[in-house]
Amino acid sequence: MIVIAIGDIIGRPGRRAVAELLPALKKQYQPDLVVANGENAAGGFGLSLDTANELLDTGINVLTSGNHIWAQREIIPYLDSEMSIVRPLNYPPGVPGRGYIDTGAAVVVNLMGRTFMADIDCPFRAMDALLPTLDSRPVIVDFHAEATSEKMAMGRYLDGRVSAVLGTHTHVATADTQVLPGGTAYVSDIGMAGPVNSIIGDDNRAVIQRFLTGMPVRLTVAKGRAMLNAVVIEIDDESGRAVSIKRIYEEEA
Repeated sequence: MIVIAIGDIIGRPGRRAVAELLPALKKQYQPDLVVANGENAAGGFGLSLDTANELLDTGINVLTSGNHIWAQREIIPYLDSEMSIVRPLNYPPGVPGRGYIDTGAAVVVNLMGRTFMADIDCPFRAMDALLPTLDSRPVIVDFHAEATSEKMAMGRYLDGRVSAVLGTHTHVATADTQVLPGGTAYVSDIGMAGPVNSIIGDDNRAVIQRFLTGMPVRLTVAKGRAMLNAVVIEIDDESGRAVSIKRIYEEEA
């Protein structure tokens, strides 16, 4: 089984990069599943119905999310629909949506970290509760978290129990793609699909002004040429163990 996982998609430039670059990647790698984090797809903040449909139309099979899933309120009713969108599993019981989805080929789980993030339920214990309810098919985890230590801990904790633990949220690609000893593909952060000339997808001047002054400054998605960070994972069909994980970096023409 081949899986392509795309990092956080940032606003219009990120959506444009996915539309332009994903078809060639699908032709090259022939994936059975394409997963992408879409929680910054609508103007860099949240996911709207239109942006969700636009991304799913590009050939993405599942959209994961994170701490901005509630930012665009119009999407909330659709989180309980048949749309292939998941929100973090470890939100408290009773909130809209679902924390995992069974695509038939694999189960995709969304988790959110707690270090420097919202104080929600424990993602480690949430996975402990979920895994016994699943069958033996591959399990792909998008761990939306800030701290690399928490992401690494989750990777080691789930090693041999899931097929992949893939970090999102920081928008900065890390160089630690690896298959852990138990057969779980791991990366601390996939990165983003968004503007090349930016600070984690936002306009440089606005971000720098925030750091210089400490004053509230409205952040907007940067303009210009966009790039796409992703990983491609090969998983053994019988064991569910990862065989390899490879980093992808592409830029618009």
